[in-house]
Amino acid sequence: MTTPETVVRVLAEPVRLRAFAAVVLGAGTLADVAAASGLKAKDAGTALRKLREAGLVEGDPARPADLKPLAATLTESMPADGLAPFVRGDKLISLPVAHERRRKILEHVASKAFVPQTYYEEKEINERLKAWCDGGELDHVTIRRYLVDLGLLERGGGLYQAQPLPM
Repeated sequence: MTTPETVVRVLAEPVRLRAFAAVVLGAGTLADVAAASGLKAKDAGTALRKLREAGLVEGDPARPADLKPLAATLTESMPADGLAPFVRGDKLISLPVAHERRRKILEHVASKAFVPQTYYEEKEINERLKAWCDGGELDHVTIRRYLVDLGLLERGGGLYQAQPLPM
């Protein structure tokens, strides 16, 4: 899923921005994108691949992807629970640097992904956390480590146990 963060991250790189602008202005083939953007064919090809992976460009010849669904999400009001912009629905987008805010976000993830005082095998922990990390910049292994370090998951004997959240 293309997120606002993905758009900014991908287009922050000048070569990809030039290639995207060329596509938006009508260049469809690799040669056209290279000529319109002033890029070498190799650089234009790499940029087009990254733009396709990010969901900003589609098809062959290349054309801009429909970003209207993404634009619609930008007009939705952000909840006042402190989770935005780190959590969107059931996806973890990023983590704050501040320890207390990070803990709050991870407590939210733990409360939605796990049942307290229930044992889980590592494979199931990974599957549940991968679902939360899909489309974001974080990986499930890092999130699992944070959850263990914060005491939200306990590990022992090859199993993990979800801990009750503090009240």
